[in-house]
Amino acid sequence: MTGTLVLAGTPIGDIADAPPRLAEELAGADVVAAEDTRRLRRLTQALGVTPKGRVVSYFEGNESARTPELVEELLGGARVLLVTDAGMPSVSDPGYRLVAAAVEKDVKVTAVPGPSAVLTALALSGLPVDRFCFEGFLPRKAGERLSRLREVAAERRTLVYFEAPHRLDDTLAAMAEVFGAERRAAVCRELTKTYEEVRRGPLAELARWAAEGVRGEITVVVEGAPEAGPEELDAAELVRRVRVREEAGERRKEAIAAVAAEAGLPKRAVFDAVVSAKHAGG
Repeated sequence: MTGTLVLAGTPIGDIADAPPRLAEELAGADVVAAEDTRRLRRLTQALGVTPKGRVVSYFEGNESARTPELVEELLGGARVLLVTDAGMPSVSDPGYRLVAAAVEKDVKVTAVPGPSAVLTALALSGLPVDRFCFEGFLPRKAGERLSRLREVAAERRTLVYFEAPHRLDDTLAAMAEVFGAERRAAVCRELTKTYEEVRRGPLAELARWAAEGVRGEITVVVEGAPEAGPEELDAAELVRRVRVREEAGERRKEAIAAVAAEAGLPKRAVFDAVVSAKHAGG
């Protein structure tokens, strides 16, 4: 009999948000794999739990090397519990490699649902929640960050990102450049903690606010691209969208055709706007 891999969600801030099953699994697992064993110790102390099983570290630096070891434990019948520092394993945290390896060996994988910064921020943002996509962390390098943003410039679903506080102002400024200064967004900081804050507004305004310095764990929620009709897009916006696509690697002809399709306009109208901007030195 093979064992079971259990992915357990942990509190993103308030320890009282820990699901009751988390304590049971921590106490009963044969192996507890933790992103940070010191944070695990604080968590178990707060929950009044003493793990009976072996505790091992499982983080980005040793994930590849430790995965085969944990799979062997699972194939031997062990119940392996995976926890990360906050939220659900695999969501911008270690876990994917282990899940994929366990599935490949037909090992049962289950979960203890728990708090999620992605869903909490989405719900608090005040932006549409019926359709969304999670983009994780953006690249640290400015050029790569802009390129990634351009890939989703026309995405109509609400976008959710994680970001480090010291890069937040640069990220919001890049978003304003690619998505448009007036695109609505929400910066969710220190969710469920004492100094929880949700700052809502246009991207350019949020970038100016963030330039003053922001601390804590950050989740950014950005409104999707509008489903604009011809009368809602002026020439400047048409030109901006073409440029975004060109900078992402599309040929001008393809970019004009795509923007025209998005806006519900004839290709000629977009072409004329681009030509006029070029003659005007824009």
